[in-house]
Amino acid sequence: MEYTGPWADRVENTALPDTIAKLVRRALEHGVRPQLIRRPGRRTRPAHQGVRVIVAHSSGPEPWLASGIVAGPDDLDMDALMAGVVPESCILEDEPVFLVCTHAKRNACCARIGRPIARSLAEIWPDRVWETSHVGGDLYAANLVCLPHGLYYGSMSQAAALAAANAYRSGEVCLDRYRGRAGIPEPLQAAEHFARIHSGELSVGGVAVESSRLAGNATEAIVRCGDVLFQVVVEPAVLQAPCGTACAETITTYRLVSLDALARVRYVTPVPA
Repeated sequence: MEYTGPWADRVENTALPDTIAKLVRRALEHGVRPQLIRRPGRRTRPAHQGVRVIVAHSSGPEPWLASGIVAGPDDLDMDALMAGVVPESCILEDEPVFLVCTHAKRNACCARIGRPIARSLAEIWPDRVWETSHVGGDLYAANLVCLPHGLYYGSMSQAAALAAANAYRSGEVCLDRYRGRAGIPEPLQAAEHFARIHSGELSVGGVAVESSRLAGNATEAIVRCGDVLFQVVVEPAVLQAPCGTACAETITTYRLVSLDALARVRYVTPVPA
């Protein structure tokens, strides 16, 4: 939701206009993640009436992105969005959107590092780049999110952000500084990442977790990379903040325990009767 005013530490704590505040509440009630967005370097009020919204459905085999201008909170169908259906008030878009976290009230590093990256990307794609509120993983600032697939990148430089954006526009993942994909449990994101590194599979849709189970503290996952299945085992690890007392918290990450190729996937074409 576009809002050019100041952001509090959390979206729901921000002093928002009534329509946006109600949209945030309805999104949270429906399990939809709300984000505030604004154009890089701009703090003027939007010229249009109503609230600009961008909606993305990242799960499933065919993620989609849509946008629209809504006059009130009831104009955005959250039930449809949760069901993976484009709300009637929005129009499908065929170009990706890039979000760069610049939420200073959550972490000063996000604004200090994120704003220059957002501006540099906006010079190339002025209509496809937005500053956004907290996306998670402040310790990885600057953070970049590629929609509609919800690909997360962290610790970005301007060059790395440009490389990741160009890769995504070509339908690929850039493994350098790749954090994972939204909507997938963290250990499975890690398993997918390790499988990509091992196999070299870069296609956005070329890797998928087929199944998983807990084994004590570890997670065992069967991951498909192209036509090959891998058994990947990961377990939690702790990463210390890279920037000292400015980011004093620690963050949970995952380490690879084992990775083994199982078999090639065989696709059987039905024979007409």
